[in-house]
Amino acid sequence: MNSKQIQKTPAIGLFTSICLVVASMVGTGVFTSLGFQVLDIKSGFALLSLWMVGGVFALCGALCYGELGAAMPRSGGEYHYLSQIYHPAIGFLSGWVSVTVGFAAPIAAAAMALGKYLSSAFPFPALPLELLAYIPDNLARNLPEKLASIQSMAIATFVVIAVSLIHSHNLKLGSRFQKISTLLKILLIVGLIGCGISLATPQDISFLPGQGDLNLIFSSPFAVSLVYVTYSYSGWNAAVYLASEVKQPEKNLPKALFWGTAVVMILYLLLNFIFLYSTPIEELAGQLEVGYIAADRIFGASGGKIMGLLIAFGLISSISSMVWAGPRVAQTIGEDIALFRPLARKNVRGIPSYAIFFQLAIVLVLLITASFESVITYLGFTLTFSSFITVLGLFVHRWKYPQLDRPYKTWGYPITPLIFLTISLWMLVFILMKQPTESLAGLGTIAFGLPFYFFGKAKVKVARSKS
Repeated sequence: MNSKQIQKTPAIGLFTSICLVVASMVGTGVFTSLGFQVLDIKSGFALLSLWMVGGVFALCGALCYGELGAAMPRSGGEYHYLSQIYHPAIGFLSGWVSVTVGFAAPIAAAAMALGKYLSSAFPFPALPLELLAYIPDNLARNLPEKLASIQSMAIATFVVIAVSLIHSHNLKLGSRFQKISTLLKILLIVGLIGCGISLATPQDISFLPGQGDLNLIFSSPFAVSLVYVTYSYSGWNAAVYLASEVKQPEKNLPKALFWGTAVVMILYLLLNFIFLYSTPIEELAGQLEVGYIAADRIFGASGGKIMGLLIAFGLISSISSMVWAGPRVAQTIGEDIALFRPLARKNVRGIPSYAIFFQLAIVLVLLITASFESVITYLGFTLTFSSFITVLGLFVHRWKYPQLDRPYKTWGYPITPLIFLTISLWMLVFILMKQPTESLAGLGTIAFGLPFYFFGKAKVKVARSKS
């Protein structure tokens, strides 16, 4: 594909690209993951250090991806980069992960959280006592939980279908929806932070370093908890998946990745400070909807319900960004490999609608079959491994193509990519040791793509020989 084809209809500006990055990052993780972190980590300093380390990790990754995106401005993200740097098979496996679960699983997780938040804020009405009299006792005891689960699933399903339909209709409509929902989400978070500082009752927790905090930061629980944090930061590379549709990608991609990630890092540190400042750790431990619990503490029961509704709405922005970006990877693979050619088809408005609905089908399967925690852990390992190989490829790319024009070069090279690679490797080793099932499942998903790659290539060779 030549450069003219790549730049054919750029329609996304810098501001929208930054909104896409912010929306992709601020979603499920920051409103849900703290509850799992405080199970093993009780120190306020160590908990905020988690989010600081995660932010530095994401910033380093964004700076590295900025160079790759500016040098190779084509949609597809890791699929395109790894195909050029290493081998088309390596690129395909990364794209395979993105197409099958890389975007579908975060969409499913965000939809699960959204349904959970709305169900908690506005539970299903209690059944009349006259009706309960006809229901067996063992069923009646579990009925409220089952109704809440059905309600949560119905909300999640409706939202992912509705958002997919919006993005399959028109690029301008999808872009406008993304900007509005992202700006509203940022206003929500800033409002929550401000109200938390002024209205909340401070908890007995210190955010200054204490005895044993250094050992805690280098412990296994910290490394595993960092998976949840890096999942919360995932999306810092979102703009590269739509590079072909970004105006002046050589200039705007690095800017969008850096500024989007920097804004989110600040918001995350302040938001988690408010969660811990306003709410006892015991109430957060093991809970999914920590944002709702903290809002309930800050505003009271009625205010908490309203905040739960607003947080749920904010998650729609995250779902939207991933529904927008994910199918572009499938589209790029379809353009290169005949077996996946249907995923490259566009509707009359130039939208890869087949890829959007293919992704929607996978999301619906995950909603029905997977739990939130298993999705996050499995996905965290898989995506960390993929980004590790990509940032490592920055060194290979510079060595392999020393004369290539680089409109942007990674700030702080080679220290910046080395920081990213060190943190990634540290997490991968600890996750593999502590949670081998999810880790091996992630590696298995990657390896499962190989037969599809070679089968697709074999079909191309047969077609060429017949012609």
